[in-house]
Amino acid sequence: MTDRNIQVEPIQRPAVEDQEIEIVERKGLGHPDSISDGIAERVSQALANAYLDRVGKVLHYNTDETQLVAGRSNPQFGGGEMIEPIYLLIVGRATKEYGDRTIPTETIALEAARDYLSEHFPELEFGTDIIVDVKLGEGSGDLKEVFGEEGVTVPMANDTSFGVGHAPLTETEQIVLNAERRLNGEFAEDNPALGQDIKIMGKREGDQIDITVAAAMVDRYVEDRADYDDTVESVREFVRDVAHEYTDRDVSVYVNTADGDGDDEESVYLTTTGTSAEMGDDGSVGRGNRSNGLITPNRSMSMEATSGKNPVNHIGKIYNLLGTEIAESVVAEVDGIRDLRIRLLSQIGRPIDQPHVADAEVATEEGVAVADIEDEVAEIIDRELADVTSITQRVIDGELSTF
Repeated sequence: MTDRNIQVEPIQRPAVEDQEIEIVERKGLGHPDSISDGIAERVSQALANAYLDRVGKVLHYNTDETQLVAGRSNPQFGGGEMIEPIYLLIVGRATKEYGDRTIPTETIALEAARDYLSEHFPELEFGTDIIVDVKLGEGSGDLKEVFGEEGVTVPMANDTSFGVGHAPLTETEQIVLNAERRLNGEFAEDNPALGQDIKIMGKREGDQIDITVAAAMVDRYVEDRADYDDTVESVREFVRDVAHEYTDRDVSVYVNTADGDGDDEESVYLTTTGTSAEMGDDGSVGRGNRSNGLITPNRSMSMEATSGKNPVNHIGKIYNLLGTEIAESVVAEVDGIRDLRIRLLSQIGRPIDQPHVADAEVATEEGVAVADIEDEVAEIIDRELADVTSITQRVIDGELSTF
């Protein structure tokens, strides 16, 4: 053990799984907020790799202020059209000059955004259905100094901020997270009518779990209302099957509950491109899922936007990802934990492996006292903090999801 300030204490609430009411949300891949997150993070990875290739180290940048302005469309059964394009503005700071080198940061950002959209949104035509713009300013001088100290193995924190993590996921959390991912994965591969904009809300009241799904449909793959209704029912059955992989509780699944009774396009959730960004829903980085992929009002959460932040020393990114990693490691390695919350607080200018405090709050299984496992928990936290810089490379390589 080192002299890191690590605290372990009992959690001052029932485990979330034991609470009477639980609410869990996930905004799927094609939600306007998630589009902003995804592009901001892809641009972040591209800039980091470009800096490594050109100067041998990651320079100062952040792209976590990316914004999406919705377009306008006219969806129709069998195929509609875009009327006004979606507009996405990549906003942030980036180092454009290093020594005698000029780094084309805005070109790199545009290429990264185009590649991300092409990979995940086949119905969106870059440059016509969606217009992407880039405005990257230079970074603050004092923060660039904190960032770029030469010869420092462990970077200094760029901010006084905190990150949180929790484990294990409850049954409701697992259902919400995995249902959306699998709808946008295996289900979508066989059902092109399902768009990428899938939002899932889970509510558990006692032992009754209700899952509400908002699923955008792509008009050119839907012939009429009957075809639409068949796809909605397929989504419902798929989510119900996924849910029962994670729980024995009663589960009810509702899909597109705002659909009207009419047979026209305006009475159902029909889109031309597979996302509500085409028809009035704006988006911003950080307004959607937290870094573990969920929105969890029963849990502690950080308001920091994780996507697009620099992965070298930006605590709003590193400590939220690390908090989740620590929580998962502790639960996997220590028996008797029912619920665990990790909080990591930085202090600007302090090495990121030396947080101002690392706090673990634990709810244990019956017959297990916190004192019995306190040292083991603290040792794992200490070990993970010592390896904090590995988070940076894993983020740059795209191994860790930020939303």
